[in-house]
Amino acid sequence: MQRISFDDVAGIDVARKELEEVVDFLRHPARYQAIGAKVPKGVLLCGPSGTGKTLLARAVASEAGVAFLFCSASDFVEMLVGRGAARVRDLFTQASQYPQCIIFIDEIDALAKARGGFNSNDEREQTLNQLLTEMDGFEGNANGVIVIAATNRPEVLDPALCRPGRFDRHVYVGLPDTKGREEILEVHCRNVRLDSEVDLSVVAEECGQLGQRSGAQLASLVNEAALLAHAHFELAMNRAFESQTRSIAGSSFEFTMEGDS
Repeated sequence: MQRISFDDVAGIDVARKELEEVVDFLRHPARYQAIGAKVPKGVLLCGPSGTGKTLLARAVASEAGVAFLFCSASDFVEMLVGRGAARVRDLFTQASQYPQCIIFIDEIDALAKARGGFNSNDEREQTLNQLLTEMDGFEGNANGVIVIAATNRPEVLDPALCRPGRFDRHVYVGLPDTKGREEILEVHCRNVRLDSEVDLSVVAEECGQLGQRSGAQLASLVNEAALLAHAHFELAMNRAFESQTRSIAGSSFEFTMEGDS
């Protein structure tokens, strides 16, 4: 897996700063234990899709040098009652085998909707109860397991999951401003050959006007531009080759005519 660092995270400085504190918790837990502070059990990343929540979680694990277990909440949603809860237990058992570990649960709203609602069902509630039990199970967080979850629908989550002692920190990962978009474009253009006339600050401003504002959209924009540039380059090369071929063929024809005469 490609190593992701905080250098790869741009345009979301406030969220990044809060996650940098989590890295410090993991690197120097004794400092916090010495003053009676507890490492947070969970961090909930909220915000629109494509803003870099997964990227942030990977960067935390990479910067702290700890294991990273990724899963989607939909992986736990099963038709058979008990299967989802068993998968949650297996996940935390796997995490406990590492000295320190980050569990990342993407789209946690698929699993952790408020109980007792119109769309509630026994399997999902049992799975959620198991998740709550597991998060309560590592008192003091001595085993260094931190759960980071992401959602773009925090309003539908069960209140029991969001309370302090489970997800102690709620971090909003919003859409970047113009300066943030420029920083994101710079990250994604590191390995792209740009024309000297390209001004990323202008591109960043125009992207905002066109509604392309998330990090994922900007990454896609850079990639599409590179693909189009390659396609145009190949087309230009083909045309140059065809022109050269016609020129050579014409010269050969003239040479033949002169020889015949």
